[in-house]
Amino acid sequence: MKAGDLDLKPLLLVPALLLVALPLVGSFPTWLTLTVAGLAMGMIIFIIASGLTLVFGLMDVLNFGHGVFIALGAFVATSVLGAMGDWTGSADVWRNLMAVFPAMLVAMLVAGAVGLAFERFIVRPVYGNHLKQILITMGGMIIGEELIKVIWGPQQIPLPLPPGLQGSWFIGDAAVEKYRVFAVVIGVAVFALLAWTLSRTKVGLLIRAGVQDREMVESLGYRIRRLFVGVFVAGSALAGLGGVMWGLYQQSVVPQMGAQVNILIFIVIIIGGLGSTLGALIGALMVGLMANYTGFLAPKVALFSNIALMVGILLWRPQGVYPVTNR
Repeated sequence: MKAGDLDLKPLLLVPALLLVALPLVGSFPTWLTLTVAGLAMGMIIFIIASGLTLVFGLMDVLNFGHGVFIALGAFVATSVLGAMGDWTGSADVWRNLMAVFPAMLVAMLVAGAVGLAFERFIVRPVYGNHLKQILITMGGMIIGEELIKVIWGPQQIPLPLPPGLQGSWFIGDAAVEKYRVFAVVIGVAVFALLAWTLSRTKVGLLIRAGVQDREMVESLGYRIRRLFVGVFVAGSALAGLGGVMWGLYQQSVVPQMGAQVNILIFIVIIIGGLGSTLGALIGALMVGLMANYTGFLAPKVALFSNIALMVGILLWRPQGVYPVTNR
C-alpha cells in the first residue's frame, strides 16, 4: 500500500482518545502515568496479537488455542530467569537485560517449535472448516495448559522484575515506570520489524499477496503451504515473546494466563481488521489505553469498556479499521 493510499482516519483514533481522556482525568501527572501504562499494555497485546492476525488473514484459521503459546513462553522464561539468578539479582540494568533477552529468545524458540507441531497435528487436518478449527484448537489449548501444569505445577509462580527494571522515572510529579517504557520500546521494535518484513522483503510481498489472492500466488509456482507454516510458527513465537512480556507485566504466571488474554487478543484483531498489522497495533493501543483510563475513572465501566470499544468501531467500520481480507 502506498503512503498516499493510506486512510489516515484510523490513525487519529489513538491521539483522539488521549485528548479526550486528559480533561476527564483532570491531573496531567496522573494522565501521563495512565497513558504510559496503557501504551505498555497495548504494545504487549500487540506483540501477542500481531502473529495471530496474520494467521487469520493468510491462513483463514480460527486458532482459539493461541493462548497456550503465551503461557508456554511465560513459563519457559521463569525457568531461564530462575537459572540466571546472578544476572537477574544484580542492580546493574545491563546485566538484567542480558538475562531477560536470552529468556525472550528461548521462549520464542520453544513456542515456535511447539507451534510447528500444533499446526502439523492439530490445525492442518481441519483447514477450511471453521467450526472444527474452533473446537480442536480450544481442545489443544486445554491439553497444553494441562501439560504446563504437569511440568511446572498448577500453582501461580512469581516472576519478579529484575532490579534494573523496577521503580520509576519522575517527570515533574508524574511517575513513569521503567518496565512500562521498556515494554513500549520492545513493542515498537517488533512493529518496525514486521512492517519492514511485510513491505520491504519478498517474503512479505508473498504474505500480503497470499492474504489478497491465495490462488494467484499458487499459480505463480510458490508453495503457499510452506509460507502458511512459516507464518504460523512466527505467530507462535511472537505469542511466546508476548507471554514473557505479560508475565513480567503481571509479575507472576499461571497456566491459565493464555486463556485470560485470549479475549483481548480477539478484540484487537476484530478492531484492526483480519490480516492487518497496522490495524492490530491501533486496536491494541486503543484496548490498553481504554482499560487504564476507565479503570481509573470508572472501575465498573472497565469491566465492559473494551467490548463497548469494539462495538463502537464495528458500527463505524464493520470489517475493522484496516481490513485486508473479505473473510
